[in-house]
Amino acid sequence: MRFACRECGRTEDARGSIYACTCGAGPFELQADWKLTRDLTGRGVWRWRGFLPRFGEAPPVTMGEGGTPLVASERLAAWCGVRALHLKIEGQNPTGSFKDRGMTVGVTAARDLGRRTVLCASTGNTSASLAAYAARAGLRAVVLLPEGKAAHGKVAQAVVHGADVIAVRGDFDAAMALVEQLAVEGHGYLLNSLNPLRLEGQKTLAAEVVEDLGWRAPDRIVFPAGNAGNVSAAWKALTELRDLGLLRDLPRLGIVQAEGAAPLARALRAGRPDVTPEKAETVATAIRIGAPVNARKALRALRESDGAAAIVADAAILEARDEMARAGFFVEPASAAPVAGLRDLVRRGEVDPSEEVVCVATGHGLKDPDAVPKGGIRSADPTLESLRRLLA
Repeated sequence: MRFACRECGRTEDARGSIYACTCGAGPFELQADWKLTRDLTGRGVWRWRGFLPRFGEAPPVTMGEGGTPLVASERLAAWCGVRALHLKIEGQNPTGSFKDRGMTVGVTAARDLGRRTVLCASTGNTSASLAAYAARAGLRAVVLLPEGKAAHGKVAQAVVHGADVIAVRGDFDAAMALVEQLAVEGHGYLLNSLNPLRLEGQKTLAAEVVEDLGWRAPDRIVFPAGNAGNVSAAWKALTELRDLGLLRDLPRLGIVQAEGAAPLARALRAGRPDVTPEKAETVATAIRIGAPVNARKALRALRESDGAAAIVADAAILEARDEMARAGFFVEPASAAPVAGLRDLVRRGEVDPSEEVVCVATGHGLKDPDAVPKGGIRSADPTLESLRRLLA
């Protein structure tokens, strides 16, 4: 296994702490000779162990993550205007988001490499996952959050799991720059998606999608995009599965970003190889990121897959969140962004109505209770007459 730059070819030891190439191409990718067949046993992320990095023989640090449902919704398909729509329900992971897929691999690597402290910057979900898996492994967790910009439900998870939580007086991108420096100075092992090992765990999301569809790809997979680790990890998984002879056709990819935090979507539309950093602001806190660390990898994945990008208003995200709730799915605002964006892409003619689409719902609605409308509860006297009046 080695870290490698797709643009200049430089390589680094995958056991080390150099995650980005000096040529300016951004984070490395992990290269390895995978041994994987369709004859998988067990469940969850580690049933894909022939597709994942390991540095030791001890059992992985796991809580049964992965194996989340892929659920079809005729109602949402009709609302978006496509032939078929499936939701990948990542809120059913142990800490309530897709981050657990990468964290089980990243924390396992940290433990196997003898690291005692793990670090991250976070808008919320990464901190919750890091804290939980560090606690599971007996490691110290240090989390940097943008002060006042992370959802309380996520911060509460990091606190209760015993992480050292520090609120930085700045945005996520400022926190990310600081945590990178802490890692360089040796204060801990970095487990943001800048670390290619963490993204290897996130590959399993796309692998599960194609397995659940009978080892075939849908027409398109749509992600919310913040740091953009998911979309780049998905494309890596899909191309590796094709190269292993396990998948014939590749899907197109799609990303959706909020109007107030859309550096990737704007770069793709403008044909630029990298993003112009933005001051990010959106109700979808999980994607409130103005300088995504995986920008170049994500843009490459979108271009190679003939993908699309949508930019949607916060109001459209919340409308999609409410429509998903009426269809039986409770998700945080960022998880509703793919559905809102898919609807917009169909209306603009960038997605054909005949397509079968998978939208990735990255986190549970309880992650961000402050985004839920207040009210909706009526009071009654403790009598049947009072209840009958209300129900009538």
